[in-house]
Amino acid sequence: MLNTYDILETIRMIQDECLDIRTITMGISLLDCCDSDMQAMCDKVYEKITRKAEKLVATGEQIESEYGIPIINKRISITPAAMLVAAAKDGNPVLLAKTLQRAAETTGVNFIGGYSALVHKGFSEGDLRLIESMPEALAVTNRLCASVNVGSSKAGINMDAVKIMGEIIVEAAKKTADQQCFGPAKLVVLCNAPEDNPFMAGAFHGVGEPDCEVHVGVSGPGVVRAAIAKYPDASLDQIADVIKRTAFKITRMGQLVGNRASQMLGVPFGIVDLSLAPTPAVGDSVAHILEGMGLSICGMHGTTAALAMLNDAVKKGGVMASSTVGGLSGAFIPVSEDAGMIAAAESGVLTLEKLEAMTAVCSVGLDMIVVPGDTPASTLSAIIADEAAIGMVNNKTTAVRVIPAIGKKEGEMLDFGGLFGSGPVMPVKQESAAQFIARGGRIPAPMHSIKN
Repeated sequence: MLNTYDILETIRMIQDECLDIRTITMGISLLDCCDSDMQAMCDKVYEKITRKAEKLVATGEQIESEYGIPIINKRISITPAAMLVAAAKDGNPVLLAKTLQRAAETTGVNFIGGYSALVHKGFSEGDLRLIESMPEALAVTNRLCASVNVGSSKAGINMDAVKIMGEIIVEAAKKTADQQCFGPAKLVVLCNAPEDNPFMAGAFHGVGEPDCEVHVGVSGPGVVRAAIAKYPDASLDQIADVIKRTAFKITRMGQLVGNRASQMLGVPFGIVDLSLAPTPAVGDSVAHILEGMGLSICGMHGTTAALAMLNDAVKKGGVMASSTVGGLSGAFIPVSEDAGMIAAAESGVLTLEKLEAMTAVCSVGLDMIVVPGDTPASTLSAIIADEAAIGMVNNKTTAVRVIPAIGKKEGEMLDFGGLFGSGPVMPVKQESAAQFIARGGRIPAPMHSIKN
């Protein structure tokens, strides 16, 4: 039961500490829309999405009004689009991308995710066609998000896919060079991708999910930072307890919103993703949480240990608050979307190598990293391979969302605006990994994959 103190505390978190529901995401299965004719399939896709999500935005706005809780984004995730493309062998996948964009505009959602392919063990013909279409699809849409899963702890890493994705990212940046290279900002390459993730750009509606459901992604880096600031002399185990209690409160709010949205929309409630998702807003930074623990700046020695404790405490607090925790659930470290990360990167303390180390213990991976526009595709593929290896060996989700800034060099800024923020162009190793990437094949799964 909530008491008066709990209610007032939540109000203060919303007003002063940037607490919000980052997203309500409706997952929709499109398997029943498959058709050998691409146009017929697109008509079915548009009809189902607009019918199922017709009231999604209005429902989010009503919940905001009822509870006074900001809901920043309303989103849709769909069945991995490569499965639909495989059915229409002669159709252009970009037609499907434009249909998804039109459905997003009609329903009023901020983003629609699921222009995706799962190729961790190999390609189907539909997978390859969809992947090859991604640069154009991302250039002609602004609400569509794409993802490719190239590895898993069970299957290993598909290095042929890794090689291709480095090339696709470069091409997507070139096609959107007049839009601040925004294409790759909507494209993520994953290892161990979850099927119920409500956060973009990696959201898709897995085949094990119901026909339609609603997920909630909560946030609250500012709330955690403010809670830690009240205990300047506490030991680290005491700080961990503070974070757990705070995560519990944040997750209970997400559970409340998710249950209400499920009831109003008449669809099952999926999961609460309790990730700490930062924004460029002042006070809404994961880096500032780590600095609040005693680090002078994010990226210095000790950062990985502090992040590991934060991530673990967030998960422990969240699972006590809800029996439906899922998605990614942890701490995000996107450079361009986190004011503290931006400052640390600009100072030179937070480097690509340190970020890679941090991804071994955080929620996702190298997120919203801006690199020089002349970075070779093989180097991007090598970065993807490194992240996939961390995910594969540690049995966790890792991802790469990297943006080659065409025409820009190290130290310059790329400004996306909004929640995507702006990012400094970070230095990348100049030595070549081209021969390694060109080998192709598959990196076998680790020994601990044999669990049956």
